[in-house]
Amino acid sequence: MAVYRKATIKEAQLVCDIVQDTKAQIYPHYYTQAVVDFFGRLHSIDNIKKDILDGRIDVLEVDGKIVGTGSRTDNHITRVYVLPEYEGQGFGSLIMDHLEETIFDEYDYCDLDASLPATIFYEHRGYHTVEHRKHDIGDGEEMIYEIMRKEKI
Repeated sequence: MAVYRKATIKEAQLVCDIVQDTKAQIYPHYYTQAVVDFFGRLHSIDNIKKDILDGRIDVLEVDGKIVGTGSRTDNHITRVYVLPEYEGQGFGSLIMDHLEETIFDEYDYCDLDASLPATIFYEHRGYHTVEHRKHDIGDGEEMIYEIMRKEKI
């Protein structure tokens, strides 16, 4: 049975582990090590704790185990991760369904920053690229990513 709910501060390390473990397994196939390390800093335990305290992070619990997470700030979706061993079972879609439903109750569209491995997943959900962005991550390295949008139907 799957339960989608707000994360608690006691679950901060677990959420951080989901993000960091998934990033470590998936992102090196798409990004340089400098970019992978940047994502690690971006999703630090301190940032995750702050977002939990601000009520921005949810978790997906399956049979008593937290297997995924999703966050939002206003109508902007961030930090959607599912443990690699649970991918392909519809859990990412379940997280997105909940985030979109909440956002579309208040807004006419939702945006997200799409990592390379997730772009096709988001396109299949009806998102389209509205902007390409470049972010300086230091030491002469840059990361390019997509801002994607889905309009309320």
